[in-house]
Amino acid sequence: MVLTHRLRQLIRTVPDWPKPGIQFRDLTPVFQDVACWREIVVFFAKRYRGMDVDAIAGIEARGFLLGSVLAYELGVPFVPIRKAGKLPYRTISRDYALEYGNATLEMHADGCKPGDRVVLVDDLIATGGTLLAAFDLLEQLGTLVLEAAAIVDLPELGGTARCRERNLPVCTLIDFAGH
Repeated sequence: MVLTHRLRQLIRTVPDWPKPGIQFRDLTPVFQDVACWREIVVFFAKRYRGMDVDAIAGIEARGFLLGSVLAYELGVPFVPIRKAGKLPYRTISRDYALEYGNATLEMHADGCKPGDRVVLVDDLIATGGTLLAAFDLLEQLGTLVLEAAAIVDLPELGGTARCRERNLPVCTLIDFAGH
């Protein structure tokens, strides 16, 4: 696939960031390449167009980039899932472990309705902690999460496997060996 080859060229690895031992996969060059970015959006829009999607939920911050554009392309609402303390209205929250620490995700308590069919979007899957915390929030509201979508999978960190163990289907464009 030409897209995966282009992604391998564009995604840069930043060693020891945000702390020693982490090989950070920086997607900033992908977002700056208009042709590649458009291909990514077209791929996911085509995938979800026939799935009767009610909303796209995106995880702060880079999940907002793909998620909001995808929601626009599909003509459905975008639901932000944010770090603690960033949303102005009544929220529900979920604590979770990151590859390099702990965090809390929140979303508005009225962000989705029971029975809504939602696609959950982030840029990258590492340990799966963030995706699974967001998944828990969406399930708490009674939604059906159709799939988690991300550009990159880091399979050695086990996140995709953890998602699938929880019956959360995953679609990614590319995986990178190593972490």
